Amino acid sequence: MFPKTFRNALLIAATIAMPSLASAGQPFDAKAFQTSQAAGKSILVDVTAPWCPTCKQQRPIVEEIEKEHPDLVVYDVDFDTAKDVLRQFRVQQQSTLIVFKGEKEVARSTGETDPAPLRSLVSKAF
Repeated sequence: MFPKTFRNALLIAATIAMPSLASAGQPFDAKAFQTSQAAGKSILVDVTAPWCPTCKQQRPIVEEIEKEHPDLVVYDVDFDTAKDVLRQFRVQQQSTLIVFKGEKEVARSTGETDPAPLRSLVSKAF
């Protein structure tokens, strides 16, 4: 077994070197989502998985869109752990983006990585 200080150094090095799937939005919360819907907000539900290469391609685009539309509420749904949320939104695949304007779903896309169609998708909520 390695000494504790060596293990800690390895853990820190691995964390720094490992590519991460940074979160663009906030973790999905049913109550917050319902509040956003009731307020008539523009909402993007982003279904991702840390192992998904398409999700990794979508991430910087979603982050840019979020900066372009500061009033857009983005909720991240983890594909691997939020099975109840996936059922609620009828999602069968990671890299799914669902756009709402208030309580109404206005657009949906799965696997799209081209920035122009993704911007167009989100624009349907405004």
